[in-house]
Amino acid sequence: MDLFEAINNRRSVRNYTETPVAKELIEKLLHAAIQAPSAMNSQPWAYAVIQDGTLLKEYSDRTKQLLLRSLDRVPWLNKYKAAFENPAFNVFYNAHSLIIIFATSSELHSNGDCCLAAQNLMLSAHSLGLGSCWIGFACPFLNLPEVKAELGIADAYNAIAPIIVGYPKLNPPISTRNAPEILFWK
Repeated sequence: MDLFEAINNRRSVRNYTETPVAKELIEKLLHAAIQAPSAMNSQPWAYAVIQDGTLLKEYSDRTKQLLLRSLDRVPWLNKYKAAFENPAFNVFYNAHSLIIIFATSSELHSNGDCCLAAQNLMLSAHSLGLGSCWIGFACPFLNLPEVKAELGIADAYNAIAPIIVGYPKLNPPISTRNAPEILFWK
């Protein structure tokens, strides 16, 4: 697949088949992620992979509870209240693979570098016929000290990009994008 084709056609997938993603494909995605540029070649990222459906469902339920408790402090979340209260809603959309990109440093550029790695991972997933979706709702939960302890993640690491990966049941339609807003061109 041509790079521009991947960029133009990749969309967030929220509906997956039951087919698990093989370890070799996950490793291929991780290899693509680490090829991302990083400031001063610092490579401030680490990865965790969860392919345990029971654990993902448990973490989804706990994430929803955390988000419901946050509604008074984070008013924009109120538009998702019904979804968070729905027992059938899974924040990981029933995907069987979650790849979490953690920033290993609090340096200024670390979060951006992890985002670059995430983009590499998501474009690579698309090129391999996989779907992906960045699950921002999961970050507050994954950054709780007790969750990091459960997963064996160092306290200093910060979950930046929780990305679900799987085989799409159907590909979302290509949506249009606005033309770039060019502030100046000198």
